[in-house]
Amino acid sequence: MHRFRSLTLLALLLGLALAGQAAAETLYVASTGAILKAAASASSATVAELPLGAGLEVLQSDRRWYRVRTSSGREGWIYRGKVSPTKPQATATGGDQESVGDLLGGLTGSSIQANAADSSRSIRGLSPDAEAYAAQTGATPAAKQALDQVLAHPVSQQEITRFLQESKLGEYAQ
Repeated sequence: MHRFRSLTLLALLLGLALAGQAAAETLYVASTGAILKAAASASSATVAELPLGAGLEVLQSDRRWYRVRTSSGREGWIYRGKVSPTKPQATATGGDQESVGDLLGGLTGSSIQANAADSSRSIRGLSPDAEAYAAQTGATPAAKQALDQVLAHPVSQQEITRFLQESKLGEYAQ
């Protein structure tokens, strides 16, 4: 009788463990330059640099951070603005997918979303659809010229990071 109870308890515990693993949430790195950190802080030590599209098993979630495990078994924390529940796909040009999430996705309360094609088109200027919409809505040549001037000034990732740090936004928020 004691052996039966022990086996039943063991089977129950094994079932619970397997059910927990089956329900594990997977997120994907959705931002180039994503870094796995030792703690839920942008200033903590870097554990690893993560490639775009890498799958991550969620172990714990915090308000702005996820504790995750990589496919190679490394564990650490990643800022929520750097991941997505869907695996990113390469752009039509074959380049890496960039996301507005790099800048805005982690802002508390932000509902701004854009796909890779929209983001990359905005870097190069207006898409043909946006050009047509601008013409249809009566955008002036002066407005287009002003946009072209803004787009002519590239901003480096280092400048963006410094802006986020100084403004205490995204993963640098306190």
